[in-house]
Amino acid sequence: MRPAIRLGVNIDHVATVRNARGGQHPDPVAAALLAVQSGADGITAHLREDRRHIRDTDLERLRSEVGAPLNMEMAATQEMLAIAQNLRPHACCLVPERREELTTEGGLDVAGQSIVLTPTVHALKEQGIRVSLFIDPDPTQIAAAAAMGAQVVELHTGAYAQDRVGELERLRRAASQAASLGLEVHAGHGLTYDNVGPVAALAPVRELNIGHFLIGQAIFDGLPTVIQTMRAHIDKAAGH
Repeated sequence: MRPAIRLGVNIDHVATVRNARGGQHPDPVAAALLAVQSGADGITAHLREDRRHIRDTDLERLRSEVGAPLNMEMAATQEMLAIAQNLRPHACCLVPERREELTTEGGLDVAGQSIVLTPTVHALKEQGIRVSLFIDPDPTQIAAAAAMGAQVVELHTGAYAQDRVGELERLRRAASQAASLGLEVHAGHGLTYDNVGPVAALAPVRELNIGHFLIGQAIFDGLPTVIQTMRAHIDKAAGH
C-alpha cells in the first residue's frame, strides 16, 4: 500500500496576525503545537529577510518546544545559512525571495543559479539537515536539483491552483521524473479543500505543505477542524 502522505502545516500567517498589532498573540508556537495535536505531521515556517511574519525567536521556540519535524523555508543567503546551521531544523526548503512580493511567486531557478545554490545545499547537508528545493514542475529544474544533491523537491502548485490548463499533467510528469531520479517529491502553494485531491492522488507525492488556506479557514472553523478536514481530503485522494 502507498505510504500515507505527510501534511506539513505552515504557520507563517499566525505570525502575520500577531505582528499586525505587536505583542505576543496569537502565538505561532501555540498554533504549531495545536496543529500537531490535530494531525499535522510537521511544521513549516519561512524566515524572510524582512521578518514580516516569522521571527528568529519563533524558529528557536519551534525547534525546542514542538516535537514534530521543523521545515525551515529560507532564501539561499549567507545570513539564512548561518541561522539554519545553528538551529539545525529537520529540513530546509530553499525558496526564491523578493522583498516586494506578497508571497512566493514561483520556483527557484536551480539550473541557472547552481553557483549560488550548490554550496548552500552541501553546507546544510553537512549539518545533517535534509535539503528541499522549491521548484516549478519543469524537467530542466528537476534534473538540476538531482544533480545538485538535494534530497527533496517541492513542486510549486501555484499555477495549478490558478486553474491553468495542463498544470495537473505537468505536475504528474514532474513528480514521476523526480521520483525516477531518486528525489522525494513534495508539493505545495495555493492548495485548498477543493483542489488538493488531484495533487494528493499523484503516486510519487510524499508530503504536502499547506499554510495560507488552513490559517484563513481556521478563522471560521478552528485550526483543529480545518487540519482534520484537510487530512481527510488528502487521505481519501491517496487511497487511505
